[in-house]
Amino acid sequence: MQTSPRKQRIHSVAQSHIEAGHFSGIEWLVSRGGEHWSRGSVGMADALNGIAMPDRPFYRVFSMTKPVISAITLMLMEQGRLRLYTPISAYLPEFAEMTIIDDEGDIRPAKAPILIEHLLTHRAGLSYGFIPDCPAGRLHREGLMADASASLEEVVREVAGLPLAFEPGSQWRYSVATDVMARILEVIVGKPLPEILKEAVFDSLGMSETGFMIPEGQRHRLMAMFGKSDLNTIFDYDDQPQSLVAADMTSLYPADDPNYYRGGYGLFSTLDDYGLFTAFLRTGLSATGERLLSRKALELMWTNRLPANQMPMRIGPIVFAGYGHGLAGRVMVDPGQGFGLTSVGECGWAGAATTYFWIDKAEDLTGIVMAQYLGSKIPLQDDIRNAVYQALDD
Repeated sequence: MQTSPRKQRIHSVAQSHIEAGHFSGIEWLVSRGGEHWSRGSVGMADALNGIAMPDRPFYRVFSMTKPVISAITLMLMEQGRLRLYTPISAYLPEFAEMTIIDDEGDIRPAKAPILIEHLLTHRAGLSYGFIPDCPAGRLHREGLMADASASLEEVVREVAGLPLAFEPGSQWRYSVATDVMARILEVIVGKPLPEILKEAVFDSLGMSETGFMIPEGQRHRLMAMFGKSDLNTIFDYDDQPQSLVAADMTSLYPADDPNYYRGGYGLFSTLDDYGLFTAFLRTGLSATGERLLSRKALELMWTNRLPANQMPMRIGPIVFAGYGHGLAGRVMVDPGQGFGLTSVGECGWAGAATTYFWIDKAEDLTGIVMAQYLGSKIPLQDDIRNAVYQALDD
């Protein structure tokens, strides 16, 4: 069947970014009613070295690891094994007495405890090393987070010793909170994080090609990375057009270390595998129709929890206009404040290396965009999503 002109725009938009040299390769997958509606790929795995796109490429999905942690947290809540209002010091005593550092560098004791809910909504007072003008974030820059040889337990113990950016619950700030949540999962379940993810989610969904490392015989399928080699510099933009600069991920995001894993990033996945996960986030069902999360848990997951005075969310120069935040990612609250085509309740998240997904229940739609450029200045996800929405009724 011939593709309509409006639907063809999705391919045209992606191809225009390849021709402009913004990205090496781009894949996308959009499903409606559980069926593939638009799928395509353009470009190469490594345009600088003339390497073609492999069959079923692997991607470093960075922060698209986070919703997996959120989903398992809600599973444990449904099982009665944790509560959203429990202070995290109940599981990690090193977080019992936290301090706060202000803009002048003065440190004082925190008055409120960090709750499980604060971790999932990024309101714990934690930060990231790449957050501009954040004294707490600057302290993360030289830490263990980007040291792939450090264990998750070591990273989280270090985080507990750093001051917070603000009183827990009082602001929204993107942070290492999901890494702390992942460590709590290990404490509750009594297993290493990779085993927890495999048993709770990946096996049930048939996600056989998602994990914290890639088997040696399959590493030729890993897409090359471009852009920054250091996560802490992703917002150090220059005024030049975006171009392909090879990035070294050896120390930040290794594909060959069975002992490397995090909660906030670290997963490798494919377009099809992550498509299985987005379908689960829409329905709560396993590949065989078994219910893994209840309808009410999904509603809770994708309900905005931010008060108006904590919106709009910002990550450096990126403003999430119209969006709030639920327990697993952004949630569109007011399309009239947004800057693109969307629906009330549209939700999802993204990764720092230009991976992105969204779920729109109003349109019975899920979408995924995959590229590999760390610290991109080009909002590829916005362009592809707008192209998808403008073609829905064609």
